[in-house]
Amino acid sequence: MNDRQSRQIFDALDSFKIELPSWGFADTGTRFGKFFQPASAIDLEDKLHDAGLVNKLTAACPTVAVHVLWDFKAGVDPKQTAKIAKKHGVKIGAINPNVFQDQLYKLGSFCSPNAKARDLAMRHTLDSVAIGKAVGSNLLSMWLADGTNYPGQDSIRARWQLLVAAFKKVHDAMPKGMTLLVEYKPFEPAFYHTDIQDWGAAYLLAKHSGKNARVLVDTGHHLQGCNIEQIVTLLLHENMLGGFHFNDRKYADDDLTLSSIDPYAVFRIFDQIAQYTFDTGKDPKLAYMIDQSHNLKPKLEAMVQTVTMAQDLFAKAAIVDRKALASAQKAGDIVAGERCLRDAFETDVRPVVAKWRKGKGIAGDPIIALRKSGVIAQLGAERTAKRKALGMVQGGSYA
Repeated sequence: MNDRQSRQIFDALDSFKIELPSWGFADTGTRFGKFFQPASAIDLEDKLHDAGLVNKLTAACPTVAVHVLWDFKAGVDPKQTAKIAKKHGVKIGAINPNVFQDQLYKLGSFCSPNAKARDLAMRHTLDSVAIGKAVGSNLLSMWLADGTNYPGQDSIRARWQLLVAAFKKVHDAMPKGMTLLVEYKPFEPAFYHTDIQDWGAAYLLAKHSGKNARVLVDTGHHLQGCNIEQIVTLLLHENMLGGFHFNDRKYADDDLTLSSIDPYAVFRIFDQIAQYTFDTGKDPKLAYMIDQSHNLKPKLEAMVQTVTMAQDLFAKAAIVDRKALASAQKAGDIVAGERCLRDAFETDVRPVVAKWRKGKGIAGDPIIALRKSGVIAQLGAERTAKRKALGMVQGGSYA
């Protein structure tokens, strides 16, 4: 690797920040059950502590996404949460309302035929906007489980009208500088139709909501074979891409560590973002976020693993020879064009990335540093004792 490529990687990593999910550090599981970990976070302070540790190990994770229902207690000033985050070297990032867990949401939230459910969803979401304002967040991330399981269960058109009106109201209630991120998912838990089923629906909903709404692309929320980088490119071109939830999946679930199944797919997404910047000279200012909850891998290790893989793949995309690629495309040289991408993807960037980390005063291999520290075993002992003192059973709520 030459000096120019090394500088490109250093510049890329300096700009690359990826947000951690608070729920990724707590005991979670599948719909069938949980496998508990002694070192899992018990409360929000534990989650912020663990996020701060990952940030220290990677120099890339200054913010933490929070789930309002799981992370904030009624009557507690949200600003106290911001202070706890600061103590652990991080800030509160995206605010995630929860409009899918309450029993009233059986038939949906904003799209429900039940007016009480719609009212509850709106009150909770507006409360979430207020929390975001209090903690200095500039992102409101919305995912709905709304949909139907059977033809004739409800009016698809009427549900869309309710959805558009609700999101417009939420958008207009946000403070200046806050962005509404609209996430989509083709199925689950709804299996006949999902109200925000794909990037097109999310795009339309964001456009109807207002100028501060964008689409959120979750890398696991697509049908098999979907060309995600094409979606990314089109949304970038239309100035409608807001950010990502990063994970991986083999079939239909989406909580695997990033690139554990298909690293080239993630690289191709980063490549299109780098190409957009090369073509336009603009930084799209995307929100890179992780959405994972690990049932088997140690939670801290899984998060560090995802962040380091993201850094490696982002670095690879930074060294694509854009001029050679453009020449090959202009000449119709398909093989040469593909080789430009493959050459970058197959380059071992780890030594340069390790050098970048050492320049930040951290270990070149964060996973090895984490394992050598013994912190997971230490936290396991401390938190086991803490649960015992509190009279808690291991686990509890989802997050």
